[in-house]
Amino acid sequence: MQLSSLTLNPEFPTHSWRWRTWEKLPYLTCSLLESWPHGFFTQQFWPRSPSELVDVLQPDAQVYRVKQVHGNTVLTPSEIESAAGKSNSREVLEQEGEFALADGLLTQQAQQAVWVASADCTPVLIADTQTGQVAAVHAGWRGTAARIVPVAIARLLSSGSQIQNLLVAMGPAIAGEVYQVTFPVAAEVGASILPQSEADSPESILDALWQLPNSPLLPDPEPGRVRLDVRRVNAIQLEQLGIYPEQIAIAPHCTYQEPEHFFSYRRDHLKKVQWSGIISVEPS
Repeated sequence: MQLSSLTLNPEFPTHSWRWRTWEKLPYLTCSLLESWPHGFFTQQFWPRSPSELVDVLQPDAQVYRVKQVHGNTVLTPSEIESAAGKSNSREVLEQEGEFALADGLLTQQAQQAVWVASADCTPVLIADTQTGQVAAVHAGWRGTAARIVPVAIARLLSSGSQIQNLLVAMGPAIAGEVYQVTFPVAAEVGASILPQSEADSPESILDALWQLPNSPLLPDPEPGRVRLDVRRVNAIQLEQLGIYPEQIAIAPHCTYQEPEHFFSYRRDHLKKVQWSGIISVEPS
């Protein structure tokens, strides 16, 4: 699969999200990533694993996943296989149920499928229009505070990518309007987008965040609490790296508010997830 030509218009940064079906089960795709087989899957696919879900996208791709730990480690397939001491991650790791500890994956060649799971946290799929390589990132509030998406971008850049060629799609996650957090949590996440001079205390961090255009904070009626838009924080991190808004797409879907489509740990307190995955392609 060759990459199609892509023109990004800074005046009209509109990206469509489309519902698709497989065996009558719904999943989402984003027009920004149309050159790569990908999907943000719904709870209807539970309990299928990535080794099964890859059949929806491209059955011949090699499948890679990790055990997510809310950190900022991003691994490549070779690093995953080295950690396992095995050469075939799809067959061996799936059978043994042993996975490397990380929250992001970065491909190294074509036909590698990388997957992350989420149930309120943000699934982030990243693609390079020139190299064809991709990354998948699990960005909850802890990972966002630790800047896992910029870490993934840095790894892409070190492997030959350029900022202007990267496209980033953030899938369904809990929306800021319903995500209540404590002041310390909001401050810890917010510090990731502020200069050190403005991040010397939780109070100064929150004050600075309220002053931002399109602030990631929203008011909450409960004392000591605030609403936090984690996807907005990730978008700001990306823009601070030099990635333009038209290179970024954010799904207009909330896991908490759409129980018909998504699991939400905040809503249901169940350890069930939906998977998101993308497959690397040949260079353009």
